[in-house]
Amino acid sequence: MPESREYATPAVIIRKIKLAEADRILTLYTPEYGKIEAVAKGVRKPKSKMAGHLELLTYSQLNLARGRNLDTVIGAQTIDSFINLKNDLMLTSSGLYAAELINQFSVAHSSNPALFELFLETLDRLARAESPELTLRYFELHLLDLSGYRPQLQECVACREALKPVENAFGPGAGGVLCPNCKFEYPSALPISVDALKVLRLLQRSAFEVVIRLKIKAELACELKMILSVYIRYILEREVKSATWMEALRDQLATDDRQQKKDAG
Repeated sequence: MPESREYATPAVIIRKIKLAEADRILTLYTPEYGKIEAVAKGVRKPKSKMAGHLELLTYSQLNLARGRNLDTVIGAQTIDSFINLKNDLMLTSSGLYAAELINQFSVAHSSNPALFELFLETLDRLARAESPELTLRYFELHLLDLSGYRPQLQECVACREALKPVENAFGPGAGGVLCPNCKFEYPSALPISVDALKVLRLLQRSAFEVVIRLKIKAELACELKMILSVYIRYILEREVKSATWMEALRDQLATDDRQQKKDAG
């Protein structure tokens, strides 16, 4: 934390809670100070000048004053509001999912500039609707890496033998992929197809500019999502609330789309 009472930092607002009649407690993710909490006084008043700069998933330059328990936001200016992301409900849910993972995997006041950059790039890609599902899988895998939970995808985590191009298994409790001979040591291990392992390896070692060229069928996309979501749930020891909402929203939008086509036909 800075020595002087006042300091400035860029930050993304990842969570907000109502406080008293007009205030909010904000959870901020910053490149230099990591995750911090601060109170924004009067921000819920209709005439608040800072309100628009302190919305969820907004990237802003903030001025803060240190406090005994909570810092206080004393100035804010938007750097990027990711307006296209916020104008699409499905993209918004994806952004909130990324924000919740940042919140859950981050330790207060622990700087991780690379993770901050990954988060910022993810919001930008979502705002440009740049393959949202691939964007989230790439984010998840690299978040795990930068948080110290990089899954082992190259060799069996039990016997350390190189993995063969057959159906192996992913063991959340093992921290990676298990060969057919070792998978029985972990009853909760999930089958992982040859194609899924190939894609996960590519996501793990490649720049996003390479990943974006992938064309993935729906069945494989579901397998990738399931494997990473199970691993994330295992690490956090809880459900990711925004993931549940995102899936419910996706199902509802699909139902509405089918109904519209039926009515039109």
